[in-house]
Amino acid sequence: MPDTAACKAAHPRLFAPSRRILWRNRLTVLGLAALFLWCLVDFGAGPARIWTGLTRLGRIFGFMFPPHLWTDWASFRPVLTGLAETLTMAFLGTVLGALMAFPLSLLGAENLNRLPVLRFAVRRGFDAMRALETLILALIFIRAFGLGPLAGVLAIAVSEIGGFAKLFAEAFENTSQRPLDGVRASGGSGLQAIRIGMLPQVMPVIMSIVLYNFESNLRSGTILGIVGAGGIGYLLSQNIATYRWDVAWSIIFLIVVMVYAVDTVSARIRRSLMEGGAA
Repeated sequence: MPDTAACKAAHPRLFAPSRRILWRNRLTVLGLAALFLWCLVDFGAGPARIWTGLTRLGRIFGFMFPPHLWTDWASFRPVLTGLAETLTMAFLGTVLGALMAFPLSLLGAENLNRLPVLRFAVRRGFDAMRALETLILALIFIRAFGLGPLAGVLAIAVSEIGGFAKLFAEAFENTSQRPLDGVRASGGSGLQAIRIGMLPQVMPVIMSIVLYNFESNLRSGTILGIVGAGGIGYLLSQNIATYRWDVAWSIIFLIVVMVYAVDTVSARIRRSLMEGGAA
């Protein structure tokens, strides 16, 4: 059998792409470049505007330094309370969303729900719920329940139901059927087969998904506070609105530290769960 590399070296034209493919690729690149430039021009991203924005941004960064240092407990306590509210809001919203999504995911899994029409309707419901942005839900719940962390918790929970249910259903579909067949062969019911044969397979994956989304919701909780859902985002927006950039920078630094700490702990928990599930 001839060597492929030697054939390519001896007959490069035979292995080169055709002119049609080359021109198609070139036209695609040119079309994408033209679309990119048109969007920049349409959005007013001219050199003068960008230079003006960078100049203003430099002045803002100048106002942030040196950062503010709290010297008494009375002024630092609201900041810690805001961080705790944001953390609690993300935790409660994630847990509530996961608890509500778990039974729905059973209806969306192909290997558990044998009714195509019902499964299709449930799956499209997942898509509809994922289409609702957390920020929009927060504005709706603020109008309904008033300002405060409760609106943020409900916004995170409702927005997470669709995503959690879809991911949980896919986790159920990727499980092995052999443990379930073994439970049924031993005289177990369908619910026992799911509890004994399927849940041990998917629980590490489900917990990993929940932990990852908790990290994401922690960042979303900061944004929700800006629109009135409580937490540290409310304090951040207040200081930005009053041009207290040094305090805002200190709050941003504390948010980064909190997110980094949660991400580190969550990553270790996810790694231990996945290693335990593999074992």
